Amino acid sequence: MRYTVHPISEKSLTVYFDQVIDEKLNDLVISSCNWLKQNPFKGFIEVVPAFASFSIFYDLVEINRQKKYSETCFQYVSKLIDQIPFADLTRNQYKGEEFIVPVRYTGKDLKWVSDFLKLPEKEIILYHTSKIYRVYMMGFLPGFAYLGGVDDRLVVPRKKTPEIDIEAGSVGLAGNQTGVYPVSSPGGWQIIGHTSFQFFDPAEPEVSVLQAGDRVRFIEMC
Repeated sequence: MRYTVHPISEKSLTVYFDQVIDEKLNDLVISSCNWLKQNPFKGFIEVVPAFASFSIFYDLVEINRQKKYSETCFQYVSKLIDQIPFADLTRNQYKGEEFIVPVRYTGKDLKWVSDFLKLPEKEIILYHTSKIYRVYMMGFLPGFAYLGGVDDRLVVPRKKTPEIDIEAGSVGLAGNQTGVYPVSSPGGWQIIGHTSFQFFDPAEPEVSVLQAGDRVRFIEMC
């Protein structure tokens, strides 16, 4: 498996497999992250998955104790990445949890989406609820899941000018992705509905309900 390694800072780096959104590639990302969590090197702090890459954060003091004087911390950790059995992990298919999310399709941008796509609102709702979406990665907010697998007939652009305050629970579309704003925040996705499903709970040890690799299915609330 080909990959490249790039530094983020003096105590973090990113491993890139590709720049595409692909389910099998995302399986490899998640499997690699899980392998690192189960087989952490000295100085390992955290690993964060993305669409087709993952980032590793490490303790600079501990890595300096382990590495040779002639090499940098980045070079040392890069060599440790070679120990990850990517060839074996490519055969893994990650099976996350599936979540059912009820939605009221009354979003303020639903009519705009309907006009842009030249589709009746009922068809937009039908297409949006007919798919099971994969959580490819978490961000840009705690609990915000980037959900891939949107029907090609629902692909719409982000707003040219992001809004200052989008209500928590807003269900949006942007490009070939859909997602739910877990808290009120600025944003530029086209809002087609709202849900009361709790995606973010700061009182819990794991504040995000969803994790990369999970599945989400939306159902319409009458």
